[in-house]
Amino acid sequence: MPNMMTADSPARNRTPWWFRVGGQLLEPWVRIRREPAEPTSLLQAGTPVCYVIERDGFSDMQILERACREAGLPSPMQPLAGTRRRRSVFALAHRDGRLLGRNRHRSPNEPLGQLTRALEADPERDIQIVPVSIYVGRAPTRESGWFSVLFSENWVVVGRFRRLLALLLNGRDTVVQFSAPVSMRAVLNEGGDVRPERFARKIARVLRTHFRRIRAAVIGPDLSHKRTVVGAVLNAEPVRAAIAATAAKERISQAKAWRRAQKIMLEIAADYSHPVVRSASLLLSNFWNKLYDGITMHHFDKARAAAPGHEVIYVPSHRSHADYLLMSYQLHMSGVVVPHISAGVNLNLPVIGPILRRGGAFFQRRTFKGNALYSVIFKEYMAQLIDRGVPMEYFIEGTRSRTGRMLTPRGGLLSMTVRAFLRAPRRPVVFLPVYIGYEKLMEGKSYIGELSGKPKESESLFGLLRGLRGLLRQRYGHVALNFGEPIELNPLLDAASTDWRSAGNDPEVKPEWLNGVVDRLAEQIHININRAADVNPINLLALALLATPKHAMAENDLLAQLELTKALLEELPYSDRVTLTSLAPAAIIAYGEQMGWIRRIAHPLGDVLTADDEQAVLLSYFRNNVLHLVATAAWVSCCFLNNRRMTRSSILRLGKIIYPFIQGELFLPWDEDGFAAQLQATIDFFVRRGLLETTSDGRVLERGPGQDDAAFQLKTIARSLIQAFERYYIAIAALAKHGPHAISAAELEKACTLAAQRLSLLNELSAPEFFDKALFRGFIQKLRERRVVWTDDDGKLDYNSALEDMVRDARVILAREMRHSILKITGGDDKESPRAAAVPNDPVAPPAAPDISPTDIGTELHERHVESEQQEHAADATDKR
Repeated sequence: MPNMMTADSPARNRTPWWFRVGGQLLEPWVRIRREPAEPTSLLQAGTPVCYVIERDGFSDMQILERACREAGLPSPMQPLAGTRRRRSVFALAHRDGRLLGRNRHRSPNEPLGQLTRALEADPERDIQIVPVSIYVGRAPTRESGWFSVLFSENWVVVGRFRRLLALLLNGRDTVVQFSAPVSMRAVLNEGGDVRPERFARKIARVLRTHFRRIRAAVIGPDLSHKRTVVGAVLNAEPVRAAIAATAAKERISQAKAWRRAQKIMLEIAADYSHPVVRSASLLLSNFWNKLYDGITMHHFDKARAAAPGHEVIYVPSHRSHADYLLMSYQLHMSGVVVPHISAGVNLNLPVIGPILRRGGAFFQRRTFKGNALYSVIFKEYMAQLIDRGVPMEYFIEGTRSRTGRMLTPRGGLLSMTVRAFLRAPRRPVVFLPVYIGYEKLMEGKSYIGELSGKPKESESLFGLLRGLRGLLRQRYGHVALNFGEPIELNPLLDAASTDWRSAGNDPEVKPEWLNGVVDRLAEQIHININRAADVNPINLLALALLATPKHAMAENDLLAQLELTKALLEELPYSDRVTLTSLAPAAIIAYGEQMGWIRRIAHPLGDVLTADDEQAVLLSYFRNNVLHLVATAAWVSCCFLNNRRMTRSSILRLGKIIYPFIQGELFLPWDEDGFAAQLQATIDFFVRRGLLETTSDGRVLERGPGQDDAAFQLKTIARSLIQAFERYYIAIAALAKHGPHAISAAELEKACTLAAQRLSLLNELSAPEFFDKALFRGFIQKLRERRVVWTDDDGKLDYNSALEDMVRDARVILAREMRHSILKITGGDDKESPRAAAVPNDPVAPPAAPDISPTDIGTELHERHVESEQQEHAADATDKR
């Protein structure tokens, strides 16, 4: 490539002697990391290169020259071919004076004008401008001292002495970022007949915007001081109107109402501090090293590529208090600005609260009800952050998941984000879902206690310090942060309304379509989080061991089950963003023993691996993290728990009926046809593996007898999901017991929870989420959405006879012992309906009806029951294990 110079080239040797000496003096103190690592791929061969840097300075020129030399790029110190310029570089901002001059931003009209005139003189010539961003001390290492942090890169324009200190302290953490070159000829041709001076001003504006955008992405937007944002919020028209309304309503002075608003604002607002963030990163490095064996991020490069030019909203899963610290730490260490994080006001503790606030946390009360002034101020604060391009992070689940499942999303913050964007749609919004996966939770035992009915302990400084002492005595394995598919807001708005851009003209008016957009956005975020799951060794052990009555397996059986599950996830990938442990089954078992999750019981006939009772309960959390990944396999397997033979069409049709309820609980990504395709692929996988056999030209599927290894593996997979169907049965049995017009949705939810608690005690279930109110609430809501049940004028639930059919005919999936236990607790009965006796015993189910109704559900279950009862009696003696 022309213009490529070696270190010994004449152009480099023509640099002034004092520049070369200065470079030799700085070289031991500066270590450069280039982004991209090979910037030569960006340049166009044969075209002269002119570099542009953000700020003029001797050190920046030295760093640029060295970075170009090490990368094999043309030297910035050589004359620019075809022009009168002695150097192939210029800066957007210059410093007046030789020693103590002050920085003054002025447009670089002279060099850009020279380049423009050179192009006009020769229409065949082109020049490629390469913007280069230089950051000294962007990410100090954990060995760096706190003093080094103070002199790392920020928005403040510093003098020569401070820059020298920054180089001496942080020069080994220097980042030189080469951006894609800009063809001046192409821009000049697009601009038409424009005077060189005007063209130069236009290019300078574009370059300044580019550098601001890169700097904001690397070290965060320039927020100046908290008072800046506080003042902007309090002076906003909606807040001033709310202050006036509060004063009038409560008959207090305007000044007193304003002071109340200011107090609220100071309670909410973050006070972001770059030195504090960098200092915290140093402390957290040591803390994470003591706590975890490693923190990994997957698909982060894809997420970072989607961020420039957008307002970025990180929306992670919420498993632990460590979530936001891990996210902020990893983003900072990866060269991305730490987002402002919405935190519960319960975390605004003495000492801890101010540190979190300076790390970007802003605090939110649990409810805004009854406080109109607080609501208006918080919404305006969110709008100000979005308007200023501040990246944000919040958890749409509202609270930490106590079960390991994704909780029903809450749309409050999403709605505020959408409305703030509608008010000023200058920068498009992109949501970045993040799956956070652990191998052990700090809060595990407290979660189990809360699900068992113990009250939640309030956060306190003393409790935090007491907990830290115990935390550091344990190891918590590895943590994975998987970035899911980004979700852009604009396409959702386009689909909702063609006129959405005018919706922000009156901020007080709420568009009719807004709730629908927020609901779809929330659901898609959860789906994309699940599509980025990380499957670690503990997840796989939990899926296998919790499917056995005593949470124990022979080692050979466990090895086979782990191998089967890994093969299932590899051959039928849930999505291209799911990551799977590379450990072999034997290594997975060894790792589980090392982490203390399972223990080995030696035996002459073969060792047994088991999880103790307390560990089994805790393991249910990690099974639930990845339960959605095996949902299709679990459904197919469930169909063979109490049936030796099933038609393929029956499995698909029953799956289509049950899918909306599973989808609502596990946030699965497919529509009904997509789920049917997944079922087909899963059936084919089981056939290839020998777990199922086909007859009648592949229309009928059959499993082996109960003592067969293949049948055992199927039952193990099925039991990971069977508790969901038991919960469904509890709900419909309890509703059928009370009868129509007798119980409200809230009363049914309570009755289901009590029944599930009692059933859990009687059967020693190791899943505390079995009686989680939220899961029953979600199922009841889905029944209402599907019009299986509905609310009458008195607020009571009504239904027709199809629901009773569902209660009587659930024997297709559930074992008779479990059905009898549930019916005994709820007070129902398990008598076969008269209509069932009239259904012929046809092993091949009829074609699926085009519309699914409650009657279809009952009919299908009746058909499968007649076939299964005959098979149960024929194989009863050999079908128990």
